[in-house]
Parts: sequence; structure tokens; C-alpha cells
Amino acid sequence: MHKEIKIVSFEEAAKVIKSGDRVHLHSVALAPQKFINAMCERGRNGEIYDVAIQHLHTEGPAPYADAEFEGIFNLESLFVGANVRKQTQAGYADYIPVFLSETQQLIREGILKVNVAVVQVSVPDKHGYVSLGTSVDATKAAVETADTVVAVINPNVPRAFGDALMPLSYFDVFCEDNTPLIEHHNAPLTEIDIQIGKNVAGLIPDGACLQMGIGGIPNAVLAQLGNHKNLGVHTEMFADGLLPLVYSGVVNGMNKKLDKGKIVAGFLMGTKELYDFVDDNPGVLMMDVAYTNGVGIIKQNPKVCAINSALSIDITGQVCADSIGTRHYSGVGGQIDFTRGASASEGGVPIIAMPSVTGKGVSKITPTLLQGSGVVTTRNNMRWFVTEHGAVNLFGKTLQQRAKAIISVAHPNFREELDQAAFERFGSHYHFVAKKY
Repeated sequence: MHKEIKIVSFEEAAKVIKSGDRVHLHSVALAPQKFINAMCERGRNGEIYDVAIQHLHTEGPAPYADAEFEGIFNLESLFVGANVRKQTQAGYADYIPVFLSETQQLIREGILKVNVAVVQVSVPDKHGYVSLGTSVDATKAAVETADTVVAVINPNVPRAFGDALMPLSYFDVFCEDNTPLIEHHNAPLTEIDIQIGKNVAGLIPDGACLQMGIGGIPNAVLAQLGNHKNLGVHTEMFADGLLPLVYSGVVNGMNKKLDKGKIVAGFLMGTKELYDFVDDNPGVLMMDVAYTNGVGIIKQNPKVCAINSALSIDITGQVCADSIGTRHYSGVGGQIDFTRGASASEGGVPIIAMPSVTGKGVSKITPTLLQGSGVVTTRNNMRWFVTEHGAVNLFGKTLQQRAKAIISVAHPNFREELDQAAFERFGSHYHFVAKKY
């Protein structure tokens, strides 16, 4: 199981990239920044060109997406994070629309053939294994299929279990780094976040299996679950907001059918406390997105509560979560994976939750989606919709009933004009539709 490790410089490691290659970079907190810098220096020196770069969301600088590298590096991200958003909207970088569960499929089936995979890993253990730490997601697929794999050994990478553990035989080139992982600190909860959290928490039963993301709403929901019992977690990711519920015993996984007693996730984003929690913790399984986000897997746990957010919704229940008009903003992620999984779960509760207005006071509930906006969750997938003004279940509702329900949780300042738009869309019968929501 052991393999001799020869450490090389980042400059030497970056030489494995050839013009025309596709390079997969480790995601979120594990983006290999020193390798990225060495790779970009090769590009500046005219040593390589037409190199495709792919990754999911990453934290930290992403200079390869800048206009400076047009024709040298072509970013084709699987999720658009804040660090590449402007470049993507300007056309210097691009995006591949795909469900998170299928990102690994693109790689494994060779649709996105990876020539070079670059990852950060934990220090090898006595058995000759390293861990992909806080991000397994689609990166495991890249490591398994790439022609060449560069491993950056970093003692700050936690030794996580599950699919994260991989033998040294999978890796070809080794570098060393001691840079701490990038941390993400959440902003304080707003009053709107807190009210949405209360409304969502009221839909979550004891024994539920949770999926949630990061940010104000997920943290606000978690903060309201302190009196719940026997919650479990099977999610694409989690952050620091989950830890108090684990420490108090509210999250214990005892009601799960799959991975009973375990927390299952594909990647993490948070503070050092979160990374330390995962380190050498057999209660956490970091898994491939084929497992975390597979609908056939998700639905096997009872009472799956999937909590996802959105940028806007129209009065029929079409949800946009990836773009603002024609400007691409983020990605599909696992919203549909978990909405479908929760819908198929016994006692499942799929939830889309968002503030009723933007930070500038513009209604996020609209008669129609802004022209060019992408529909991520279709009206056919919608179940529960939650704002700070309440929660409504759209399942089984007609278009006109849906409109009344959605408008009932819009900001009061916009309900009259939304109601007028619904009347103009559906005709006079709209006024006679009973409010059964």
C-alpha cells in the first residue's frame, strides 16, 4: 500500500500541463492556490495555451479566469462562485449547466476528459492513504480518471472518512504546502432570516433527515431546531451552523435508514472549527456526489427535508436560482437532486425558501421570470414555498390556486400589483378561486 513520495516544486509540478489539456482543480476551501499561481505563470510566459480549466465552486483567487488569460485558459466551471462571476458574465469564462449529481458522470464517462487533476490531500497515514478532506464532490471522479494527478500534501487538510480516503497509488506528482484552508465566516442573521428560519422549522418533523446549504437562511433554520429530536443529515454540504445541533445531540442520525448515526456530505465550507470537527471523525462520511445527490439514494431515508433557496419565483411556481435575466450568477447545484429526492422520500418535505424582496426592496416574486432567467426548479417540482411572510404548499394546486398562494407570502407592498397581474393572466374566474392553501 505504500508508495515512495518524491516532493517537487509547484513550478515543476505545473509542467505536467500541456497545451490543449483539461485541468480539474479541487473545490471550495481546497483550491490549490500555489499550483494555480505556478500554472498562471506558465501561461504568462507563453508556455501553454488553450487549456480548459474546470471546477465546482472554489474559494480564493481565480486569476486564470481573467481577461489576461484569454486564449490561454478557458474556464468551464460546473458552478459559478463569486470569484469567477464577473468574468463569466463578461464572457471570459463559461459555465456548464448540470445537476450536481451528474458532474461526476460527465467526468467518468469521458464527456469532460480530465488530463490533469490537482488536489490538496492530508498527510499520508501509516497505511498509505490520504484524504481529500473537505471536498470529495466530483473531484474523486477526476482523481480516478485523470491521466496525471498532482497531490498537494497539506497538514491542514483534515483526515475525513468515506470516499475521501484514497491510496497513494492514485497520485503521480507530489508537492507540499502548509497554508491553512480558506475559511468562510457567516454574516449575522437578519430579522428576515430569522423569520424565514422559524417558518421553515415549523415544517420539519422530529426524525427528519436534513439537506441544507450555506448562508443566512440555512443557519437561521438550524438555529430554530434546538428542541427537535433525532435529526439526521444527508446533504451535499454543511457548514458551522450544524455543529451546535450535533454537540447537543439533536442531530444523531438515529432515524436514518442509510448510514444510520452518520453525517453524510459531499463538501464543506466554514471555519477551522468545522474542519477540526471533521478531522479523524468516523461520524462524518465525505462522499462522492453520485452518492450524496443521487435521487435513488436520497429517497431511501425517511422524512428528507430539503431546504434550498432561490433568486426569484413567478406566480406559477417557476424558480430561478442560477441567473438574473441573462446574467449568470451561480449554478444548478443540488437543488433539483434533493427536491426530487425529498419528494420521493416517505414523509419528505421539499422546501424553497427565500426573502420576499431583494436587499434593495424589489420583489423577488414576479408575474413572470425576468427574460433570460433560467428555470432551475420547474413548477412541476415545487412543493413548499417559504418567505418571511409564511409557508404555502403548491403540490396539487392549479395555476390560479398557486398564484393566490404565492402572492399570499409576497411582501405586502407588492401583493396588489401581483394580484392584478394574475387577474390579467388568468381572467375573471381568478377572483372566484378559493383560498385553499
